[in-house]
Amino acid sequence: MRQIMLALMFVMTTVMVKAQTSSDVEFQKVEVGDVFEIGRPEAPTYKHIDFPRANFIIKKGGIANYKTVEGNKVVVTSIKEAKDGTLQVKIKRADGRKFFNTHATVSADIQSALQSGELSTL
Repeated sequence: MRQIMLALMFVMTTVMVKAQTSSDVEFQKVEVGDVFEIGRPEAPTYKHIDFPRANFIIKKGGIANYKTVEGNKVVVTSIKEAKDGTLQVKIKRADGRKFFNTHATVSADIQSALQSGELSTL
């Protein structure tokens, strides 16, 4: 009976590890030049896209209206893997304008942003 339980636990662990690695492989297909669309955040602010806080936008002379970024198409300019294993990307607007008229690029955790709907593929 003990051997059956151990075998069952081994099989379950193997299946779980395989599922985790296959989902990680899906997100690593992001390349420089890929185009995404910014969606609506679930919370009042964006959690996985690192937009600057309103006071920094205002100090630089910009307009701190986060609703204006919804629906914008963005292009991946660089990809970097963080120490904790997440993929951090730098994104810029596809039309060449700046976010809030102040910031040319912002960074984002691509995996979390795609899962939460803050970014979506085209």
